[in-house]
Amino acid sequence: MKLDHLERLADDVGFIEHSNGPNPDPTQGHCTDDAGRLLGVLAPYSAGARERALCLHALDFLEHTHLGGGRFELRLGPDGEPTGHPSSDDADARAIEGLGTAAALAIDPLVQARARSLVQRTLAFRSRYPRAMAHAALGAVAILGREPFHVEARRLAADASTLLASKPSTGPWPWPEPRLTYSNPIIPEAKLELALVQGNLAAAEEALDLLAWLVATERRGNHFSFTPVGGKGPGELGPGFDQQPIEAWSMARACATALRATGDLSWYRPTQRAVAWFHGCNDVGVPLVDLQSGGGHDGLRRDGVNPNQGAESTIAAVATSLIGAGLQQVTPAREASLA
Repeated sequence: MKLDHLERLADDVGFIEHSNGPNPDPTQGHCTDDAGRLLGVLAPYSAGARERALCLHALDFLEHTHLGGGRFELRLGPDGEPTGHPSSDDADARAIEGLGTAAALAIDPLVQARARSLVQRTLAFRSRYPRAMAHAALGAVAILGREPFHVEARRLAADASTLLASKPSTGPWPWPEPRLTYSNPIIPEAKLELALVQGNLAAAEEALDLLAWLVATERRGNHFSFTPVGGKGPGELGPGFDQQPIEAWSMARACATALRATGDLSWYRPTQRAVAWFHGCNDVGVPLVDLQSGGGHDGLRRDGVNPNQGAESTIAAVATSLIGAGLQQVTPAREASLA
């Protein structure tokens, strides 16, 4: 795990959202969802001094931007002052996911205590947007893994499960939306985690089927060809560009969740392919991660990579590398059976 570029993105305010090439651009300000993402990724590794410092910096930002309930300031400018942008359900939900994960899984006691204190005040969050509720639900699920009878977390999980419940499909397009858009695997991942918490085996199978369909839809030969920024609908053929690193992270995480939940080794290969996307197993054959710094490029284009290395893409690269490291726990004998 390379943290050099993440540390360069950290300034006195928070985490600089954008960069010019590998150089952070503080004039572009800081976004709440990046602090939530980073906290959720690094809190389970906060026994390390560098990881702990980054988690505490993310907590500083989230505590400062918290407006009450499940709402946060969306952005702070270079001077640390709010920019006046309205709150975003997606950003709020990613903050709640990160806080819930840290509250349940942080190794460092201070990181865990501060996350538990803040997340407790956010669990009344609700949204009509499926992805926002999916992210918030994953924070609630993490809490329930530690405190199974946590009332507010269980209520959030129940409401998210209701919103994400699939409607019966009458055709070859089982996706619950007319088009694939962004961070698509979060929907079946959240559905699966919620089903497991609730002991709903039928809903768990439905979530796994939906994820399997998405894997097949986004696979092109031996690599993933992810839905581009413009989305993708029925019958649209790829490859499409720009493809975003958050798609690879989301796919790797969802498939790793399926592998962990089921023990079914058929989920190993798609997890590995999503990790490998960062290392050149993609439509263009170029890597999107700087192995020296851990910086992640902002997108895969038809002519190569977007040279900028912003916070979202870098966190996605670091998070996906950790998922890849987890795959090494598969024994050589088991891995050979997957060939």
